[in-house]
Amino acid sequence: MTYPLRFSLFTVALGAILFTLVGCGGEQDSSEQGSSEEGAAEEQYAASAAEPAEAQPLAEAPVGEVIEVGNGPEGIVADPETGLVAVGLREPNELALVDGSSGEVVRRVELPESPRHLGLAGSGGPVLVPVEGEWTLIQVSLPDGESISEIDVGAVPHDADAAPDGRIFVGNEFSDTISVIENGEYLETIDAPLQPGGVATTQDGLVGVIGVSALELEVFEADTLDSLGRADAGEGPTHIRAGPDNRFYVTDTRGDAILIYEPRPEPEQVENVSLPGQPYGVAVDPERGHLWVTLTAENELVQFALEDGTLRELARYPTVSEPNTVAVNTATGRVFVTGRAEGQLQLIDP
Repeated sequence: MTYPLRFSLFTVALGAILFTLVGCGGEQDSSEQGSSEEGAAEEQYAASAAEPAEAQPLAEAPVGEVIEVGNGPEGIVADPETGLVAVGLREPNELALVDGSSGEVVRRVELPESPRHLGLAGSGGPVLVPVEGEWTLIQVSLPDGESISEIDVGAVPHDADAAPDGRIFVGNEFSDTISVIENGEYLETIDAPLQPGGVATTQDGLVGVIGVSALELEVFEADTLDSLGRADAGEGPTHIRAGPDNRFYVTDTRGDAILIYEPRPEPEQVENVSLPGQPYGVAVDPERGHLWVTLTAENELVQFALEDGTLRELARYPTVSEPNTVAVNTATGRVFVTGRAEGQLQLIDP
C-alpha cells in the first residue's frame, strides 16, 4: 500500500516514539504496538478536545418515527436524489443505507474499520466515509452500496466534504492535516489547525476547517489551497457546516453556542448565538434556509432560520438518547437524527 508522504512521516515519527517507549518499558507484540500507536495519538489530543454529553435519560418521548438501525450510530448523511440515508455503525463496522421515506434498512455495507462523520461527493453520491482505524477514505456509490474507491489519507480521518468542483477534503485528526482528493486519487496534503475535527465547503469555493484542540477556524481556497487565515473558535468547537450564504456555522460544544463566520477577505466571527445543552451535531437545509443543531445534554433538536448573519430559533423537538449527528434531505425537508446510546435512527417531519 502506498501512502502520502506526510502519512509516512507521521507513522515513522510515531514508530520512533513507540520504539523508545518499548525500549524503556519492555517488549510488546505487534498487535499491542498497533493499538499503542493509536493510543499514543489519542492521549496526545483527547485532553483538550470537546466531546458531546454522555447519554441522558429521556425527559420526553422522541417525536416522529424511531427505528432500530444498528450499534453506535454516529455519522449520517441524506441524499436528496436517491432518498437514501447513510448511517455509520460500529461493531460490526458498516454503513447502513436506509430508505428515508419508509425507514427500512435496505442495505448494509461492510467496512474494514469504524467510520466517523460522513459526507456526500454530490447529489446522488457517492457517500464519503472516513475510516478512522484504517486511515483511509472510502467512497460508497448510491443506490447500490458498492465501494468504488479506497484512498489512503492521514491519521484518524474524522470528517470529509466535497467542493463544487469535485475536490474532496478530509480532516485527519491525529496528523493535523487535510488530505486533498481529486478524480478519485490522492492529490496533496496541507497543514491544518491542531486536531482538525470538522470540514465544510462553501458554494463559492472555500474550505473551512475546525481545529478542535487549537480552538481555531482556518479557511482555504479550494482551488489554490491558499490559506485566508485563522480565527478563534470559542471554548470547544467540534463541527462546522457552510450555509447557502457562504458563511460558516460552528458548534461550540464546550461554550454552549453556535459561532457564525464571514470567511472573506479573512475569517471573522460575526455572531455568537448562545445555545446551552452541549450543541454537537449540525446540518444545513439550504433550500429552506434552516440550520439544525442537536443538544446532546438535553436530547433535543433545535431548528433555526438563517437570517442575514444571525439565527432565529423556530422550534425544538425531543430526540432519541445521545443525538450526536443530524442530517436533512434537502428535497423533502425530512430530518434524521442518530441515537447513539440505543442504536436508533429518528425520522422527523418538521
